[in-house]
Amino acid sequence: MNKYIDIIKNSYSNYWNYIQKSVLMDLNWENYFYGLIIISLVVWGLEAIFPWRKNQSLFRKDFWLDTFYMFFNFFLLNLIVLIALSNSAAAIFNDVLGLVGLSVSSFQLLDLNSLPFFVRIFIFFIVVDFVQWWTHRLLHRVEFLWNFHKVHHSVKEMGFAAHLRYHWMEPVVYNSLRYIPLAIIGGFSAKDVAFVHFFNIAVGHLNHANINWDYGWLKYIFNNPKMHIWHHSKELPAERKFGVNFGLTLSIWDYIFKTNYIPHSGRDIEIGFKGDENFPKGFLEQEMYPLGKK
Repeated sequence: MNKYIDIIKNSYSNYWNYIQKSVLMDLNWENYFYGLIIISLVVWGLEAIFPWRKNQSLFRKDFWLDTFYMFFNFFLLNLIVLIALSNSAAAIFNDVLGLVGLSVSSFQLLDLNSLPFFVRIFIFFIVVDFVQWWTHRLLHRVEFLWNFHKVHHSVKEMGFAAHLRYHWMEPVVYNSLRYIPLAIIGGFSAKDVAFVHFFNIAVGHLNHANINWDYGWLKYIFNNPKMHIWHHSKELPAERKFGVNFGLTLSIWDYIFKTNYIPHSGRDIEIGFKGDENFPKGFLEQEMYPLGKK
């Protein structure tokens, strides 16, 4: 038990030191704090220059709420629970495997460090995105998980900051389901993770931005604003009631598994979900909402 307590304590102190170093610019390529700020300002600038919904204000409905969500979910949530939970869960998992003479490395299929940088990055990126695509479908399909995912779909005017409006339970689900696949392809470095992470943040911001882009033929590979707006549509056909366009960074999974749906321009469609008029409007109320559902 003392081992796990030490892991939790070290997780808190190490991540707090990381945040301090980030804010004080003592980090280089792994500085997610300023990386998030720079990406957000660039995409917000694109919204100002190329607005799709021209009558939508740059400071759209819930802009400041979503901005708070961005920094809370990206930094404070990790400090409060996620890093300690992730590290202790990984230790427990390894200890359980150890009882039968195994370890996470026992499941490792290849050593990514032995591969060229871009091959390593590509494998890591594809595996993570595919697992997240299936997890996203699960969030829509399972009622218990959907009550948490409603927080993200409570956005009523789309903008880049809506990307990171989500309930704290979502990264718990995503990280849990990613753990085994990533262990199987273990060997990636912190720099690999940062490279992919920054790219995913940029594409995710663009997906939610008020921009009339679909990237031409690349729309069949990468998710984009004109596709993702339909994922947030309040009205969908009965046969699509569990959602459409589940891609996070890549759209190709939706085209492969026939969950793609872009019937026409989604510029002016109503977004949200049935009954969202009764959904809580404040941060704390939204965080508590799923806990009151059966």
